[in-house]
Amino acid sequence: MNRSALPIWTTLLLSVVTVSGVQRPAAAQDSTAANAIFPGRYPYTDADIHFISGMIGHHAQAIVMAGWAPTHGASKSVRVLCERIINAQTDEITLMQNWLNDRHQPVPEATAGPMKMTMHGIEHEMLMPGMLSDEQMKQLDAATGTEFDHRFLTFMIQHHQGAVNMVAQLFGTTGAGQDEAIFKFASDVNVDQTTEIDRMQKMLFTLPRD
Repeated sequence: MNRSALPIWTTLLLSVVTVSGVQRPAAAQDSTAANAIFPGRYPYTDADIHFISGMIGHHAQAIVMAGWAPTHGASKSVRVLCERIINAQTDEITLMQNWLNDRHQPVPEATAGPMKMTMHGIEHEMLMPGMLSDEQMKQLDAATGTEFDHRFLTFMIQHHQGAVNMVAQLFGTTGAGQDEAIFKFASDVNVDQTTEIDRMQKMLFTLPRD
């Protein structure tokens, strides 16, 4: 049969199948089926969803930590750093929640606690890489002045390194990180937080020692 003789809905269906077949790698077969039918949009995977969901709580804890600077006698340089962290990561939480919402995925609240995951009908709690334990958060909250600066910078370096590791894990997962928004966000996190780690290490080195 001549292709031009096919009904128009059949021709459109063949076009959709062709587009999705080119853009959707085998490793991403478990991602949302409707995602692959839009030309120009790369598929997102379960790994992308896990990364974004976990990073919301990760950012939320950083905002809590940074928010203590004015009330805990932090130095001016640490307060400026904390303001930058709060502004940047608050905006990024909104971006991540919108990304999940636009794809009809569960949207976690921006709370600083462990990420909750349900596996085989059982809910589990898991801290994302680099996140502070309850004990570390108590230690930071109990510190003031120069001691707060020391603990904040030490703990935030740990926190940022965890985020960098999350990005590396994402990009190391076959089929993940191909969605344009995910790729840009994860790349920005990697660059920004690696840069801030270097800055905080230099700040930590120059702080007074007891």
